[in-house]
Amino acid sequence: MSFFPGKDPNAGDVYACDAIAHVVVPRTVDLGDGFSVRRALPSARSRMVGPFIFFDHFGPGEFRAGQGIDVRPHPHIGLATVTYLFDGEIMHRDSLGTAATIRPGEVNLMTAGRGIVHSERTGPELRATGSPIHGLQMWVALPAAKEEMAPGFAHHEVQEFPTVRDTDMFGRVVIGSLYGETSPVATTHETMFANILMRPDATLPIDADHEERALYVVDGSIDISGDRFEPGRLLVFKPGDEITVKALTDAHFVLCGGAPMDGPRHIWWNFVSSRKERIEQAKEEWKAGHFGKVPGDEIEFIPLPEK
Repeated sequence: MSFFPGKDPNAGDVYACDAIAHVVVPRTVDLGDGFSVRRALPSARSRMVGPFIFFDHFGPGEFRAGQGIDVRPHPHIGLATVTYLFDGEIMHRDSLGTAATIRPGEVNLMTAGRGIVHSERTGPELRATGSPIHGLQMWVALPAAKEEMAPGFAHHEVQEFPTVRDTDMFGRVVIGSLYGETSPVATTHETMFANILMRPDATLPIDADHEERALYVVDGSIDISGDRFEPGRLLVFKPGDEITVKALTDAHFVLCGGAPMDGPRHIWWNFVSSRKERIEQAKEEWKAGHFGKVPGDEIEFIPLPEK
């Protein structure tokens, strides 16, 4: 996915739970064909949560026959993209020669480092029949010492991830450690991401092991200390406070966060860096055609935005 600019809506509420630093109301962009994207990070109040510098929730949507995702080849530097689906599938191709289909519960982790180009499209079979689409794409910043590391790609299937569960709750630890379980996904910085499903009246504690934490409500309604939160809200928590989440309905949310990043980051279009001059360099390199091509998707590309 690509970065788009926009102003943030304002939640405008005061919450009973002192552990909530603030609530981000994502800005929404309709990309056509009934496909919308809600962007929660970066926002005016939270540039990052742990290493997460970009948080997109796309769908749920349904493509009719002949429709699908067509994110043409585009470049990244200084970050790693995390793609996680709830429904549908996407074909990922990149300039390393990767061709990998991601399906629900799986993860694609693409490390841009000093530079990578990738595309994301609906495969021909699903495009012919139509298909659902629903998921998240997030970017995590790389530590300053790793920003120019070699690019890489890793795909992890759903059975690789540890789970936590009881009668009324199911959780998948996708990245990092949570509830005594640790994901096999390799990262360059302390990172946490988990997918949680709860039945009505179930409760779940969120401990304070990670300094920076946020909760994004995907579906259903939850309660924290008497405050009700509906879908499409990113709750950013204060460090050091334990929180208990109660499901008011069948509820689906994700947790993300980790250790604070080692300094601020600049973000412009699809480029992230601790140095402004590096972003300027990447702009010129993309305009000049110095990034690699994507095998199997060499014809189209997204040009550098004019602003």
